[in-house]
Amino acid sequence: MADQLVDTFGRVHRDLRISVTDRCNFRCAYCMPAEGLDWMPREDLLTFEEITRTARIMVERYGVTGIRLTGGEPTVRANLPELVGMLSALGADLALTTNGVTLPLLAETLRAAGLNRVNVSCDSLRQDRFADLTRRDDLTRVLEGIDAAVAAGFDPVKVNCVVMRGVNDDEVADFVEFGRSKGVEVRFIEFMPLDADGIWSNDSVVPVEEILALVEAAGPVTPVRRTSAPATRYRFDDGSGTVGIVASVSDSFCATCDRVRLTADGQFRNCLFAVSETDLRALLRSGAGDDEIAAALERSVASKWAGHQINRVHFVRPHRSMSQIGG
Repeated sequence: MADQLVDTFGRVHRDLRISVTDRCNFRCAYCMPAEGLDWMPREDLLTFEEITRTARIMVERYGVTGIRLTGGEPTVRANLPELVGMLSALGADLALTTNGVTLPLLAETLRAAGLNRVNVSCDSLRQDRFADLTRRDDLTRVLEGIDAAVAAGFDPVKVNCVVMRGVNDDEVADFVEFGRSKGVEVRFIEFMPLDADGIWSNDSVVPVEEILALVEAAGPVTPVRRTSAPATRYRFDDGSGTVGIVASVSDSFCATCDRVRLTADGQFRNCLFAVSETDLRALLRSGAGDDEIAAALERSVASKWAGHQINRVHFVRPHRSMSQIGG
């Protein structure tokens, strides 16, 4: 057995994203169609024990150092703090991506269970626009959730904003000011072709150069040295905070990507845009030993391609939307 998860391009994978549910309490226009989705049956979801076993193999055998819980909306999974406690015992940096609605109730409990960091998804600071995007009038609760995360001691607290041309690109300056006033880091994310309705087009993408120009209108910034993280970070020269930009489309970071994903129904994906999956749930429920599961992980990662090829003629769109894969 190898002691690292390495693909044929030499990339070592140490970041595991785990979707704990496909359900959400929003119906965001780019995550699911207006009529909603057919949620998977509860028995199809991995149990907490199955999730923890998979994570343990990856941490102990392959040196995985980061675990992020996603959804759907992860906080709608019953007894989530119990899972956080189980995973935090593995010693990896444990984070959560959430829409923030339930954080006023859960932030302190999740922190006490061992959660280290929180990312809150919020694509508009305007109440009417937020309601249009999410089909829920819950902006106030999301903002309260961000405050609750800060008060609970999560460090850092990040706010993810997907920037879409003609939809919310006029709010970049507002988000910059919001982040600096709250002491949180806003991460602007290029719109990716993972929307449930399949209406994505390159024309809807606001590329990194445009986003950065809008950020710099608030003040000069200096790039922070890039790591394997998806965001390129910038520090305001006046010391008033940082922002990040995730240029998944216009300037992809595939060459340094170290992330793999486990869906709520136990499918292992070696890339966000993978068109094939490895069925770990079947192995976990058939009595497979750790060596057999580890071998499946190694085969999947070894087969990872060079990059997602968005904007090229041979790009193949995944059959699952973002809410079904996990961010």
